[in-house]
Amino acid sequence: MSLSYEEAKKVVFKGMIILGVVTLMEVSIALLGNGHMIPGFHLHKWIMYPAMILLSMYKAYFIVYEFMHMRYEKRTLAISVLVPTMLLIWAIIAFLQEGNDWNNRRQYIELVSSEGYKKEMLEKENKLPDAGTIKVEEAGAKENDASSH
Repeated sequence: MSLSYEEAKKVVFKGMIILGVVTLMEVSIALLGNGHMIPGFHLHKWIMYPAMILLSMYKAYFIVYEFMHMRYEKRTLAISVLVPTMLLIWAIIAFLQEGNDWNNRRQYIELVSSEGYKKEMLEKENKLPDAGTIKVEEAGAKENDASSH
């Protein structure tokens, strides 16, 4: 589909107006939600963040759809561009979740120093072995070392 110059100008101005309004909505939500517009009033993060994410996603969709001309392409070409993009977004979310999980579990990892397990970590979790257990384990380890030579 080919647009005349005047029609193309109308499409561009319409797009600029839509993007400007959505951007003003995002800024208003951010300022209102953080208490800058009405002192003492704050939007809950579970309202503010999804609203801003949805508005940003709409802007991204609109830019790809209109200004990158996906609207005028065949469906298969549009899908071949959008599917890898969605997979990339999914991968980023998955990696962030995995990194957050590792960050949360880091406190449970037993740290090893040159003397063995750190005594403070084991005492904190009441897992410090008694002296008899250590001697039996050391004796078994020495027997294994002697038999391997």
